[in-house]
Amino acid sequence: MANIPFDNDIRTLRFLTGEMTQGDLGEKVGVTRQTIAAIEQGKYSPSLEVAFRIAHVFGKPLEDVFRWQNDIP
Repeated sequence: MANIPFDNDIRTLRFLTGEMTQGDLGEKVGVTRQTIAAIEQGKYSPSLEVAFRIAHVFGKPLEDVFRWQNDIP
């Protein structure tokens, strides 16, 4: 499994937003629950559009949801 070059706070943000489920978030951004789970676990890199949609759901700028890991050459 390749490492995704960023971390995210989706799980924490879901919890802080009334304990939103992965399925609820998926419906709001137009992807499956499984896709949200894979993104949270760092197993899948979302498209830029999906990343922006996720940030929008939480009312956060993209960099407050996703953090780039600078250790990539």
